[in-house]
Amino acid sequence: MLYTKRGHFLPYCLPDITDWEINEVVETLKSGWLAKGPKTMQFEKEFAEYVGAKYAVAVNSATAALHISLIAAGIGPGDEVITTPMTFAASANTIIHAGATPVFVDIDPMTGCIDPKEIIKKITKKTKAIVPVHYAGQACDLKAIYEIADQHGLFVSEDAAHAIYTRYDGNLIGYKPKGTVSYSFYATKNLATGEGGMLVTDDEEIANKARVLITHGMSKNAWNRYSKGGSWKYDIEVPGYKYNMFDLQAALGKIQLARIEEMQARRAEIAGMYDKAFRGLKGIDLPEVHRATTTHSWHLYVIKLALENLRIDRDQFIDELNERNIGTSVHFIPVHLMSAFRERYGYKMGDFPKTEDWFERIISLPLYPTMSNEDVNDVIVAVKDIINLHS
Repeated sequence: MLYTKRGHFLPYCLPDITDWEINEVVETLKSGWLAKGPKTMQFEKEFAEYVGAKYAVAVNSATAALHISLIAAGIGPGDEVITTPMTFAASANTIIHAGATPVFVDIDPMTGCIDPKEIIKKITKKTKAIVPVHYAGQACDLKAIYEIADQHGLFVSEDAAHAIYTRYDGNLIGYKPKGTVSYSFYATKNLATGEGGMLVTDDEEIANKARVLITHGMSKNAWNRYSKGGSWKYDIEVPGYKYNMFDLQAALGKIQLARIEEMQARRAEIAGMYDKAFRGLKGIDLPEVHRATTTHSWHLYVIKLALENLRIDRDQFIDELNERNIGTSVHFIPVHLMSAFRERYGYKMGDFPKTEDWFERIISLPLYPTMSNEDVNDVIVAVKDIINLHS
């Protein structure tokens, strides 16, 4: 088989780190504040201002933010929380960690996001919350979701791990949230701190509870205990968790936030190049963007294979991309198919047909700001070559 092959492997994703971030981290190391300190608090303030929320609480992961959101809202044993199986396991795991039961509903096959019509079908007397996931950077149908939540008195904890730059009705996700919004700053995310996350809310009570819960339930900020004028005395108000962000992470986050516009512009440019190159190809369907309501963050560029027009399946397609030195990923293996959820809750293949069909067709192509136009072109050539060979 003859085909064009890159000279070296193109990773699926790499962070965009410049000397600006490096210098900020070095300055932080020299300052002596390695744990939670002034950089973390400054990052919280700047992030809240950026998204348009009253409060931001910096944590060590989006998983921590999702968990704390539910705990602070009073979700616990005996409660049910509705979410989507088309997500990473953290969205569902944290429901279990709160003592509640995850209840999955199917997706909108146009976007990969949770389908509000399916949410309505699963609401019971035990339902206390909804965890919608802004998949790949596409906003969920928030208007419909919040209407359902208001009608049934449900708390909404938005999983915005992919959605730091996503807009809904012109506003950034996180703008004046009615519940909570959780962000991820993992190494592959649009804003990267290695590990890290942020919880934002307009609810002062939830914000105050979260600040206590993320530092073992301590009544005082840990960093303040060792400052001049601080006190060594503290109380443990609740048995909390060790979830706080520290200043080295915040140093990265502050600069990444300052650079977000330039990084996002490049992501959008690459997505546009893919759109232009792939539009009209019979072998793939392009990402749907509801432009009337959404500005996509392009955390992921997910193509769906039109398997009925191809002689190979998704896994073989990925293998052939790998042979051509193109890295890829799949977002996600549906959570209800994981053994932990099948064995514990009895989920099985066939329970969520739209999610399962989506999973069998999807491939996440490389998309990150440090990709060159040549890199992008190599991906385009490889995809087209495979389609031509197998259609």
